[in-house]
Amino acid sequence: MQLFKKIVVTVMMWESRIIISKYKPFIVAVTGSVGKTSTKDAVYSVLKNSSKYARKSEKSMNSEIGLPLTIIGVPNAWKSLSGWMRNIFKGLEIIIWRADYPDCLILEIGADHPGDIEKVTKWLHPDIVVMTKVSQTPVHVEFFTSPEDVFKEKAFLAKAVKVGGTLVLLADDEKIMGLAIPSVGENAKNIGGEHIQRVVSYGITEKSDIRGSDVVFDYSSNSAGQYLIGTSFNLSVGGNVTKININGVLGNAYMYPLLAATAVGQAKGMLSGDIIEGLNEYKAPLGRMNIIPGINDSTIIDDTYNSSPDAVLSALDALVRVETSGRKIVVLGDMMELGKYASDEHRRVGSRVSEVASLLVTVGPRSKLATVEGALSGGMSANKIHDFDSSDEAGRYVSSVVAVGDVVLVKGSQSMRMERVSVVLLRDPARAGELLVRQEEEWLEKK
Repeated sequence: MQLFKKIVVTVMMWESRIIISKYKPFIVAVTGSVGKTSTKDAVYSVLKNSSKYARKSEKSMNSEIGLPLTIIGVPNAWKSLSGWMRNIFKGLEIIIWRADYPDCLILEIGADHPGDIEKVTKWLHPDIVVMTKVSQTPVHVEFFTSPEDVFKEKAFLAKAVKVGGTLVLLADDEKIMGLAIPSVGENAKNIGGEHIQRVVSYGITEKSDIRGSDVVFDYSSNSAGQYLIGTSFNLSVGGNVTKININGVLGNAYMYPLLAATAVGQAKGMLSGDIIEGLNEYKAPLGRMNIIPGINDSTIIDDTYNSSPDAVLSALDALVRVETSGRKIVVLGDMMELGKYASDEHRRVGSRVSEVASLLVTVGPRSKLATVEGALSGGMSANKIHDFDSSDEAGRYVSSVVAVGDVVLVKGSQSMRMERVSVVLLRDPARAGELLVRQEEEWLEKK
């Protein structure tokens, strides 16, 4: 099967190159290690109304197979040999005959291993490249020599932007802004002494071209008391300030994708009103700080898509600010692919949990050892910590103790299947398919 997959990837990448060359769509490529999917979705929300036919990477399809699936416009065939053959023939059909092909592609591009992005940039040259935050200890770092090498791999995409294209860079990160070296002309930059690009920055710093500020959490109330409904912030562009509301999600992390999407809209020459309209239509992806009603009038903060140290700490920072009459329960699964950094990062997370949570529930051996150790060192009582080997066990425990007003943060790496904790906490289990990640049949069948 591995040999077949390698052949399929090679063929579909070849098809993708030809399709891009033939149809020449406007391409926005998003990379980084935090917030790629949310940013990609926000960019799509802004650009879809300014394009005749826009297409984005579905879910988090950013791997070596996810990229050609998006470019060709076909689904993941999973283990179906006939399905993969249909995908290949679809690519050939688009190449041979004139198709109704998108005039705009929004692509999420990740790096699981060294060379992943470098290989792609030999033929993919986006009109706009968006760089999100690159963590100090990013996911997949175990496959690289160091976090610095992860950053260098991501930076290949910035260097691949078209001549005359635009880099959208996170102003809050000096390292990312270092990808823009002053050249000639206002807002013009030189990358590696070769290509002239425009740079638009976004962030919370005063020097940001697109700036976010005054993040607040929004609440409503019912007979059981106050409950979370979303997040809002002020968007500043050229001295003009607009309040943006994001319903159903929590935290500063969602401000950044909308700031980046605004920068993309500006770079593409869109009117401010059209950009704001797109932001207001934005729907947050599942499994990323989604606010969901839980059993016993509790609130679930479902952040179960994946996990990394920076993302966990960001979620905990948001939880600190939540106002609630109940407890703050934190359910954490192992963070994977951290290599030699795993123990230290789990301890760091555990230490922060001790400052935030009333109750800590862990899933997996790394969390049982290092996260718990960090929480105990931070002063958390042992009787407030419970560890489990599986997300199913953890879910059963949390569902037995959750009470009115409790806020439950659930997070962990994809392989820990932490959505199984969230599903048993749902006030309306029948809505699991629309509220939670990995509810497709292929995932539900996996052990």
